[in-house]
Amino acid sequence: MSLPDSRTPGKQSSPGLQSPCPQSCSVVQLNVGGHVFTTSLSTLRKHPDSQLAFMFSSGQQPKLPTDAKGRYFIDRDGTHFGAILQFLRTQRLPTESVLEVYQEALHYDVRTLVKQLQDSAQLFGETVGRQQFISRVPNYLENLEVLVRVARAEAIAARHSAVIVCVLRTEEDLGRYDNAANNLEEQEVVRFGPWKAPPTAIDLLDCIKMDVEARGYKVRYEPHSSDRGFLFKTNDGFLYKLIFTWW
Repeated sequence: MSLPDSRTPGKQSSPGLQSPCPQSCSVVQLNVGGHVFTTSLSTLRKHPDSQLAFMFSSGQQPKLPTDAKGRYFIDRDGTHFGAILQFLRTQRLPTESVLEVYQEALHYDVRTLVKQLQDSAQLFGETVGRQQFISRVPNYLENLEVLVRVARAEAIAARHSAVIVCVLRTEEDLGRYDNAANNLEEQEVVRFGPWKAPPTAIDLLDCIKMDVEARGYKVRYEPHSSDRGFLFKTNDGFLYKLIFTWW
């Protein structure tokens, strides 16, 4: 005599389907902007004050949508997310794309990683030196936007665009600039400075070049001279030409 089937009628097990991973499951699959990662809850919660720990906080369902395959979806470029996971797993700092990983660490609020990257040789000069200098140049970011906008306006049917940049190192240069500006024949000029910090006008031009090229443009600078051959002061300021190459 066979024993009765103890399974509930109508509920057949399906080997092809799996129930969603419960909150206690240690393995988590992530889709970060199309990049797929497999990690653990303990790794994501390694730093309790981070944004990742908040997303997967203990005792609550993850505060994220899922993709078509049930992976938790983070709507952000995942190119450098692997470096964040690597640090959470091993405390190992990245050796490539350090600035990009630093930006991701800021976004996910992994403060230990942020601090260690700030102290690294790759970022120390950028954050302590260059960025601190830029912060002392009035309206630097706004003027950078104007610079790019003027260059793009001059790009129609042209291979190069030239934008006149005035670099004023000191307050005393302001009066001298007014005299030089009279020779520009109504050309638009983007002015930077003055500032109170040791770096020179060339240092500032290098900063401008770095930040413009970080946006994908190809640029160079040179001293500006008028059509009459007059070369404006260039030892530590005044007028330069920033040249964009489009093709």
